[in-house]
Amino acid sequence: MSAPTGSALTATGTEVRVGGAFTLGTVAEGVILGLAAVSCAESTDPVDRALRAALLEDRPDLEKPPVLEEDFDPATPRRRYSLTMVRHFPLHDDDYSDVVVMRGALEPVLAKATISRRDKGLIRRNATWALARGWRALAVAVAPVGPRDQVGTFSVLGFVYVGVGRVKPLADEGPSNWAWVQVWSASLRAQHWLNVAVVLILSCTGYIIMDPFFGPAAGQGSDVGFLMGWVRLIHFAVGFLWILIGLTRVVAAFTSRDRHLRWSAWWPLKTKTDVKRLGLVLGHYALIKPEAPLYVAHNPLQQLTYTALYLGCGVQMLTGLTLFGLYHQTNWFWELFAMPTHWLGIPFIRLFHTMVMFCLWAFVTVHVYLAVRADSLERHGGISSMINGGVWLRRGSQPVDAPEVG
Repeated sequence: MSAPTGSALTATGTEVRVGGAFTLGTVAEGVILGLAAVSCAESTDPVDRALRAALLEDRPDLEKPPVLEEDFDPATPRRRYSLTMVRHFPLHDDDYSDVVVMRGALEPVLAKATISRRDKGLIRRNATWALARGWRALAVAVAPVGPRDQVGTFSVLGFVYVGVGRVKPLADEGPSNWAWVQVWSASLRAQHWLNVAVVLILSCTGYIIMDPFFGPAAGQGSDVGFLMGWVRLIHFAVGFLWILIGLTRVVAAFTSRDRHLRWSAWWPLKTKTDVKRLGLVLGHYALIKPEAPLYVAHNPLQQLTYTALYLGCGVQMLTGLTLFGLYHQTNWFWELFAMPTHWLGIPFIRLFHTMVMFCLWAFVTVHVYLAVRADSLERHGGISSMINGGVWLRRGSQPVDAPEVG
């Protein structure tokens, strides 16, 4: 996240700082900062001055003259948000609109404007995370202005991080030409490495169950012991652990404050522009195009691949439960899971379960190769990001899914 350094002093000498913006995805973060920065020309409020300074530094292309006094309705103790008429504002590329900007405390703006339950939960979690670091959320919503200056329905776009006094940084910086950007949460990194360990154990024990290639052989007068029993016990126990990990990932998709981890990110093709960017990424992977769009998190091809991986792992869990249910046919619950074996046959389910395992091995092989290749060519620390949670990006670069790296 880019971190503008715009600041201003209050009457008591306390510094007001702007740390950046959070967007729900309908407009860029710089646009939200630009909307929050519009104010009356006579305004001497430290927050207004800090926002204008941050805008001038971070998005000089959005710098606009302060609005007229009659177009500005300031916040009051009873109504904790301001209303500002903004003429000819570039909400999107080459799309200039007349809008009314609602800017103020988070909850009053959420109560007044239109926002889905999913986005409301997401914006509240990010605001809580910012509050824990000493920042406050200055919510931003806009309404279109129609003929005869009729104001439409307000829609929440996001919020701006505003800090007073000493606050914790929202992102850490590296050497002078690079910036370190936080991407992956600690919970996701833990799930990633747990998945690595679990898939390795399941693959090894599953292969031994399929083709026991070591240990005493039966039928030669030797005591085979309980070796295969231990292998199966480990396979089943770790299999149930894998299901538990999968359920935590599903829960995170609906509760996480990180928009990169939300369920909506599982399908990245939401607009024609997204499809075009996917084509550019495919051309780059096919060595047709020298460059691809820059993403802080996963590009569309990677995200679609991981979505397919989630589905494949879900199918593997279900087929594993189907085979496990064969040994508990007196229980209606496991009898229900074992039902596909009666339709398709036990050999087919076992073969399918094995083939999915081989597909997972193929994915891991390609995944490791592409991760090492990308790190070697782009030098952004993508591999280490699954340990420390962040990547290195060149200052001044403009990712598709994040603001310009400052």
